[in-house]
Parts: sequence; C-alpha cells; structure tokens
Amino acid sequence: MARITVLGAGGWGLALALSLHRNSHKVTVWSPFTEEVAQLEATHTSPRLLPGVELPCDMTFTSDISLAEGSVVTVIATPSFAVRQTAERLAAVRNRGIVVNVAKGFEKESLLRLSQAISQELPDADIAVLSGPSHAEEVARGIPTMLTVSGANKDSLKLVQQIFSNDYLRVYTNPDLIGVELGGALKNIIAVAAGVCDGMGLGDNSKAALITRGLAEMTRLGVALGANPATFAGLTGMGDLIVTCTSVHSRNHRFGELVGKGVSVKEALNKVGTVEGYFACDTALQLAERAGVETPIIEICYQLLYENYPVRDIVTTLMTRPFKQE
Repeated sequence: MARITVLGAGGWGLALALSLHRNSHKVTVWSPFTEEVAQLEATHTSPRLLPGVELPCDMTFTSDISLAEGSVVTVIATPSFAVRQTAERLAAVRNRGIVVNVAKGFEKESLLRLSQAISQELPDADIAVLSGPSHAEEVARGIPTMLTVSGANKDSLKLVQQIFSNDYLRVYTNPDLIGVELGGALKNIIAVAAGVCDGMGLGDNSKAALITRGLAEMTRLGVALGANPATFAGLTGMGDLIVTCTSVHSRNHRFGELVGKGVSVKEALNKVGTVEGYFACDTALQLAERAGVETPIIEICYQLLYENYPVRDIVTTLMTRPFKQE
C-alpha cells in the first residue's frame, strides 16, 4: 500500500483516486475549494461529475495541500490553466514523491507543455505524465482502459505503472514525453472539429476523413517539435483521438457540436464548461507557425473559434485547398 495524493477533485481526479483506492492505496484528494471538500466529505459522491458513483468512506478530502507530505505519488489532476498554480502550491511540500500530471493541454501564456510548466515551479521534481484514451465516467465504473506513462526516470515510470495498473486499468510506458504530451493536447482540437462536423449534420465519410487528416496534422506538428512519430499511432495519439472524437462523454466534441449547430462560441463554452481544445487551439496554431508547419484543421478551428469564421464556409475552405500527395 502506498500513500497517494490527488490534486484536483474534478471527474478525472476522482476517478483516478477511486481506482487507486481499489488498488489498496491510501488516497487523499485535495481541492482548493472548501465548499467542494465539504460536499465530498459529507456525501462521498459527486453527482454532477460522476453520477451514481460512490467514493469510499475512508478516502480523505482536504483543502490542506501539506497533507501531500510523504506521498509516494502526487497526481496533478486540475484543468490545464490551473496546473502551474497547483505546482506552485505543491512547492511548499518537500517530500511529495513522483509528480504525475494527468491534465492534457498547454500553458496558454508561455506555449509550454504542462510538464515544462511544472518543472519551472518544481525544478527538483521527478515528473511523469499519464495520458491516453480515458473518460472518467468509464474508469470510475471499472470499464477496461489503457493508458501510457512517460517521463525521464525509467524506474519511476515502472513504479507508476505498477501503482496505477489493475484488472481494468492497464498502463504502458513510453519514453517519448514530448509526443505523449502533444498527443493528449492536440487531439482535443481535432475533437472539437469532429463535433462541428456532427453538429453540421455531415456524414461518417466526413468524420473519418477529419480524424485521419487530423492525426496526420498532429503527427506532423509533433515531429517538428521533437516527438517520435510512432507515438501518435499509439494510445496517446490515435487512441485518445478516436475516443475524444466519437464519445458522448467528450466535452470537446459536445462543444464543437453546439458550435456546428450555430450556437455561439461563448454560449457553447458556458453550456459545456472547461473545453481544453478551445484553449489548445490558440497555442497549437502559434507553435505550428513558429515551427513552419502546415496545420489546416487547427487553423480553420482557430478562425472559427476566435475570429467568427462562418461555420457554413469551413467545409468548402478545407475541401478546395490545393491538391497534394497524402
């Protein structure tokens, strides 16, 4: 049994906390919101995020981050925009174990990958990234799921693999940290585009083409930024792309579908909540322009989400681009 602290009481943080508890680990869940902690302590449920799922009575909920002291693993499970702030708070805890980030996205202001932002706040930390096709609603219910963990320390990756894995959650290791992080962040943008596709009432042919060309775009940009192209054929690339583009659980897809139906971007964000693909789109386009990489799907998503490009025109724009080899 290991002491594990999960920073963030969103759906993914709670689902991982529950899975780790089922592995007989002692789990503490931290949230900066005292009202959220009080609700979790009182009911041991999160009806909005994980309806019908009960959390163990011996799981600890706290707003005191110092309780992470002595953890073998500390998981950062906040939205991408809160990762640096959470790491900054964690800096006060000296014995925090392996820091495992499970958020998917970029830091908007700096264009950094999230592990890079964490490293700036925790320069001495042993950092790993856990990613892959994984909806919280399914992991919390024990539905078979496979993930990938990456980082610089091979021994730490093996330990994370052992701590998180069970009979329904299987973790692989992958040394390509850049590719694993980029796959998890970029697929959210393509998922927004897939939602737009469905919202417009386009067919299976259209979405299959979008997902395929989206994966090519992710790979092209990833390689330019230092990733191994093979990573994008794996769980954190193709796997995560498929699940996020097709699942009813995907907020990125739901958001895109609303936009595709003519709902304004602002209203769609208000309806869905945190949409990582919306934030990642801006950053990814800047990274692509800096690297000199052509990313037409990301570019048209940016124009649609940030520049009021007409939804009705995006198909013609993409379909009439200059001919080229696949």
